[in-house]
Amino acid sequence: MAQVTTDLLRKEGHDVLLLAHDSRTLESSLKGRVSAFCRGMTSPKARIEMRDALRAFRPDLVHVHEVYPYHSPWILGDCRRAGVPVVMTCHDFRLTCPVATHLSHGRICMRCAQGSTYWCALKNCRSNFAESVAFAARGAVAHHFRLFRDNVSLFVTPSQFLRDRLVASGYPPERFVVVPNMVEPVGKAVLTPGNGAYMAYAGRMAPEKGIDTLLEAAAQCGLPLRIAGGSASPPGMPSVPNSVTFTGFLEKQALAAFYREARFVVVPSRWCEVFGLVAAEAMMHGLPVLAARSGALPELVEDGETGLLFEPGNARDLSDKMTALWNDASFCLALGRRGREKALVQYSSDAYLTRLVSAYRAAIAGDRVETAREQPEVGVS
Repeated sequence: MAQVTTDLLRKEGHDVLLLAHDSRTLESSLKGRVSAFCRGMTSPKARIEMRDALRAFRPDLVHVHEVYPYHSPWILGDCRRAGVPVVMTCHDFRLTCPVATHLSHGRICMRCAQGSTYWCALKNCRSNFAESVAFAARGAVAHHFRLFRDNVSLFVTPSQFLRDRLVASGYPPERFVVVPNMVEPVGKAVLTPGNGAYMAYAGRMAPEKGIDTLLEAAAQCGLPLRIAGGSASPPGMPSVPNSVTFTGFLEKQALAAFYREARFVVVPSRWCEVFGLVAAEAMMHGLPVLAARSGALPELVEDGETGLLFEPGNARDLSDKMTALWNDASFCLALGRRGREKALVQYSSDAYLTRLVSAYRAAIAGDRVETAREQPEVGVS
């Protein structure tokens, strides 16, 4: 996301310096994990890198997407002390959950939402006690020293749902702005989704994604379902009916073809989705979306307008709506058209960039006032 945002900003003539590290390059050995833990707690090397960049590049603003595990949230204070406002995009629940998902062993958990991060260790939320302790510890440090609360000028969330959850945990509401994620445009939408050959699911094969509900509903209605993202049902899931086909992981072009042949897309998540990228992608393709009424999904999928909503975890409700949508080609077409219209307006790169730059300007203007009051000797370039 950081690279895509950088490319968009540069295309519009903004001068951008990208500081990025790929966590996939970290060693998976014990030594590598210890190193990642230490970096997450505090990283002198990363702080030097940030300070050098602030002096050499003289930015008007710093936009942060993620600080773990390379940089640590201490860099936020370095930006603040340099008189540079910080905008931070919240892609998940990192501010209120050590593991960023509010999930513990597949179940929604809000124990750490107010800062009690020790629950991550007590509940072994990483299913690895050493890692759980490490995540709890770095979360405790960030909370105790108010590294996010006191140093970020403006938080950006992809949905109103995520914004409201973070505000409910004690963050000031005036320091949030909602900027929905962008979806790559599709040149040609599915013209007649009602003629699609199957129902489609794309995503991870994880319990919180509602795979069990999806398989149970598919068995009840007997309609063809294709699942992209895995090659088999995860352990502990219901038996797979004959009407279900697993395609495995699909690359970009193959996934686009997968959408074009579908009648509609199902998003059965049980957990608190902070946006719903698959739903937005399906809408951009002109496909109706049948989604669980959970997290931010109802913000994208308006019931009866751009798709249908069902009760999370309710296989009978999902099955009934699968059947109703499958048997109504004209309704599929209408929902798909309205969904694409919404996606083109709300989730295009142009809409994303316009909202983001507006957030930048607000952060710079607001922070200049605060900086002038608190630190008159430091200016913003």
